[in-house]
Amino acid sequence: MHIVTLNPGLIIETFHLYGERDARSLRQWYYGCHMTVTLPIKKRETKTVDLKELIPGIVYGPKQTPVLVVVGRKEFEKLFKTAGESTVIELAGLKDSVSVLVKDVTFAPIKGGIVHVDFYALEKGKEVVTHVPLQFTGESGATKLGAVINRVLHEVTVSCQAADLPAHIEVDLSSLVEVESKLHVSDIKTPKGVKVMESPDVVIAIAEAVVEEPAEPEPVIAAADVPVEQKGKSEETDQSAS
Repeated sequence: MHIVTLNPGLIIETFHLYGERDARSLRQWYYGCHMTVTLPIKKRETKTVDLKELIPGIVYGPKQTPVLVVVGRKEFEKLFKTAGESTVIELAGLKDSVSVLVKDVTFAPIKGGIVHVDFYALEKGKEVVTHVPLQFTGESGATKLGAVINRVLHEVTVSCQAADLPAHIEVDLSSLVEVESKLHVSDIKTPKGVKVMESPDVVIAIAEAVVEEPAEPEPVIAAADVPVEQKGKSEETDQSAS
């Protein structure tokens, strides 16, 4: 297991200097290589919390006694933005370090902003069941035939040991070479020890033909459809002209 201190500032700086594509590549490399990140927390000692600086939360799980905690707002928002819910987090600051996943995040309904976070403590030796995003790579040959790629699934449910939990799973679109060809869950190449829970025949992506709708013809107004009053005026105009 790789345990490192999260440095999302590097990713954000890359975004500003080189653009979204390079920042995304760095993020994918970083979280693909490092399965666990460290987040400092403190046990909550008071009922009131300075929401400008801190976010209240709770740590709980099958073998974990619920503990009320606080986490730095800046640190957690950066982590959650880049790591999401599919990265194992090592909480540091309690009596013992705890490996967790972000189980739930509550946002303020009007002003927005995170107001509470639930950390689910993982049970050692027991498999984790959680959602992992799909990362689509490669270029489909079907697009050269006029097809468009419809990405049906954007994440899958996986079961694995916490140490084997991937930050994402790659899906190669290059195998979509014909119009109407499909990729199924059975086509996913998962890392060792990772099992996808969806049915193997579930469609992930499909190369769909572009169907052009025929242009609607402009309506032709027959003389019989012209209002009587309007016809009368036309006749009077014709008589005046003669």
